[in-house]
Amino acid sequence: MQILITGSSGFIGGHLRRRLRDRGHTLVLASRSAPTALDEDERWLPLDFAALPPASSLASKLEGIDVAVNAVGIFRETTRQTFDALHASGPIALFEACIAARVRRIVQISALGADAEAASRFHLSKRAADEALLARGIDAVVVQPSLVFGPDGASSRLFLMAATLPVLLLPAGGRQRVQPIHVDDLTEALVALCERPVAFTGRAALVGAEALSIAAYLRTLRRSLGLRAALTLSVPAFMAAASARLVDAVAHRPFAVDAWAMLQRGNEGPVQATRALLGRSPRAPDRFVASNEASDLRTRAQLGWLLPVLRLSIAGVWIVTAFVSFAVYPVADSFALLERAGVPAALRPLALYGAAALDLAFGVGSLLLRRRRWLWLAQIALIVGYTAIITARLPEFWLHPYGPVLKNLPMLAALWLLLEFERPEEPRP
Repeated sequence: MQILITGSSGFIGGHLRRRLRDRGHTLVLASRSAPTALDEDERWLPLDFAALPPASSLASKLEGIDVAVNAVGIFRETTRQTFDALHASGPIALFEACIAARVRRIVQISALGADAEAASRFHLSKRAADEALLARGIDAVVVQPSLVFGPDGASSRLFLMAATLPVLLLPAGGRQRVQPIHVDDLTEALVALCERPVAFTGRAALVGAEALSIAAYLRTLRRSLGLRAALTLSVPAFMAAASARLVDAVAHRPFAVDAWAMLQRGNEGPVQATRALLGRSPRAPDRFVASNEASDLRTRAQLGWLLPVLRLSIAGVWIVTAFVSFAVYPVADSFALLERAGVPAALRPLALYGAAALDLAFGVGSLLLRRRRWLWLAQIALIVGYTAIITARLPEFWLHPYGPVLKNLPMLAALWLLLEFERPEEPRP
């Protein structure tokens, strides 16, 4: 069959693309940007949901398509990518073009919770497209996945990171219910919807084998990663809500309040459709992490929070050092050290306050900059320079009982570690 996939570069769309390609289907990959590589049975269709051509023009490009799968979805808006464009108006226009091109079946990947009780802008925008599609009276299925687990999924990385923390932080006690489904089971169900006649149309909840609380889910993931039980700390609901409002207040585009509301609502549903499509029960959460993957996933998850902690500590060192130089340490003593280091008297104020300003800039940059590779290199260069000057002019500090110069060594090692993990990722095959 010839199958159209929108969102093939995303988490779910990427898994579906690989599975359908392995099964010998011809794929049309619709996206704004060209894929990095195309298989011989794949072709790219330029398509931007934010600027779609007229339905008649788009329909001519869809001739010969048997099944269309819309896997486009975002959880957080940007200036260009909005919920309305990517979840509602864009998909609706695509559905109209598919109908005009006589596409046999349309599979819309929505979300569990995009129903009559939807309140978040994410769910409401998904529901708008779902309702428009189902109102057409054609062969169409609206798939509503629950929380999807996969090592390469953004939400999965977040849950794995939370599960590896020394203390499990549970918002409102972690009583919210979820019914996670493994991405391989979800993909298999989607393939079934593409390949064979199904006994139902309309909405289909695709969920895991069992519903469990967020607290139980985190503990299950923790055990699967080979970690011992951790202490738990319940974060009161009002504190979680306040934190979400604070995040939205400083974020360019709000998302945290909606995320908190969706988490409170829960995410579970009937498993019958999933079993029917798979011909079996979906895997349980305690089987999500394969034993041969546990060590690697655990390390990646721990680095997810250890690296930010390290970055914060580095920023703290620079900021506190700047504050001490500006306001705490006696200026006369600072000038005396600069004199012993060989700095001329006329340049000592510039050396003192210029260095303090640079320290402050390094600290603030460590907190705020998104691309920090050059920043780590600059910090390494400065520390090496300071160390060389002290070694030449003030060698006694190497033997000081508090080790003021020796502490540069672990500082350099920490910056080297941050530098290594700042390297750009290799392009995906």
